[in-house]
Amino acid sequence: MGRQRGLLILILVLVLGSLYIIFDQRHFPALLGLDLRGGSQITIQVKPTGDVQRITQQQLEDVQRVIEGRINGLGVSEPLVQTAGEDQILVQLPGVNDPEQAERVLGGTAQLDFRAQKAGTEDRLRIEQSIRQEFLRKQAELRKSDDAKAIEENQAAIKRSNEAIASLFDPPALVGKNLQNAFAESAPGSDAFSVGLKFDQEGGDKFAQLTKSLAGTGRSLGIFLDNGLISYPSVGAEFAQTGITGGGATITGRFTAQEATDLAVQLRGGALPFPVEVVENRTVGATLGRDSIQSSIYAGIGGLLLVLGFMIVYYRLPGVISAISLIIYALLTYAGFKLLGVTLTLPGIAGFILSIGMAVDANILIFERTREELLAGKTLYRSVESGFFRAFSSILDSNVTTAIACIALIWFGSGLVKGFGVTLLLGVAISMFTAVTCSRTLMMYAITFPGLRKPAWFCPNLHKAKQSISETT
Repeated sequence: MGRQRGLLILILVLVLGSLYIIFDQRHFPALLGLDLRGGSQITIQVKPTGDVQRITQQQLEDVQRVIEGRINGLGVSEPLVQTAGEDQILVQLPGVNDPEQAERVLGGTAQLDFRAQKAGTEDRLRIEQSIRQEFLRKQAELRKSDDAKAIEENQAAIKRSNEAIASLFDPPALVGKNLQNAFAESAPGSDAFSVGLKFDQEGGDKFAQLTKSLAGTGRSLGIFLDNGLISYPSVGAEFAQTGITGGGATITGRFTAQEATDLAVQLRGGALPFPVEVVENRTVGATLGRDSIQSSIYAGIGGLLLVLGFMIVYYRLPGVISAISLIIYALLTYAGFKLLGVTLTLPGIAGFILSIGMAVDANILIFERTREELLAGKTLYRSVESGFFRAFSSILDSNVTTAIACIALIWFGSGLVKGFGVTLLLGVAISMFTAVTCSRTLMMYAITFPGLRKPAWFCPNLHKAKQSISETT
């Protein structure tokens, strides 16, 4: 009994925590996808050049990273950027009211360049970088909210900070078209990572001159992407005579593998000479989103009420308990969506409603096994225990297979398909908890009350059924 009481307290705590998350819109806002909130969907085509006739998948993903960086500059919350086909990138911008501005920002070729820091600006660069990092940190937090005005104001502050930093450097001395490759590599004799650079002949000569002018001065080599400073390494005094020659260089530092990879991808993306063109700019109206939300809510509530009514009429007391478990399931699942920052889309809501049906399946298996045990002549307590025990393997098998399918959708899918997989997988995990733990705890607790300890409450017409079985045998 002590264990049941402990589980009841745990369930109560989870329900109260879920209600707090659901109603706290400030810290846990509901995130809606493009199909529900409205916004813009832009398709960008990456075009080959005379030197590169065919776009590779890696080059397409590098351009995708550049596009993602530009979208961060727009201050859009919950954007979706993904590759489409062999040479296109699909961009979804929920809540964007000026798609033409987005098209202007996203439509240009990436601009990567290398600049020398001006003399006497060392201290100011540190201060400006600190200010910029604070704005970027704040922007990451604001993106989790729907405060569009605050996001826009902070983005304007980031832009001013970028301009202030750019003013501390000379005009570009070397541009991205001369960069042939950038790659992450392990730093020799250390567990840290570095970023290797490889220039063409013209770029190697310019890089040597640029680094020669900076070697040993304490001033930085500014690497800018779309006028934003992405790295500012210094050049050692040993290169004061010739600069860094040979057409290659290594940016060292305490990079993690991910940080080094991210910087290399930014450099490669900025060095890509591919022109990009917006081939489609489609606006999704908010009215369509509101109608879809309303219809989905009606469908979800209607389906849930029908299921609960059937369970109560057919299974009596276990049906009432399953109704309570399903309500707990719905609360926990929606709170899980908000806690994990899941962006709700129509397919995501479909996955949520589908998982409600799967949660009912588990309860039906348990209650049918319990009925069989009662008809076999076991006591009520033993019948409930055996019902859960016999149904568990079936419930586990069905949920594991569904979870495997969800993982496949998440792993290989993208966009709305991936959203469907995420919501369904979360629903499956929580349905296992509510069916096996919540329903069982409530059932075992219910039979401790003498008024509810009647087999007829768990199996209507039990005596008639037993009599029918005995006559058959």
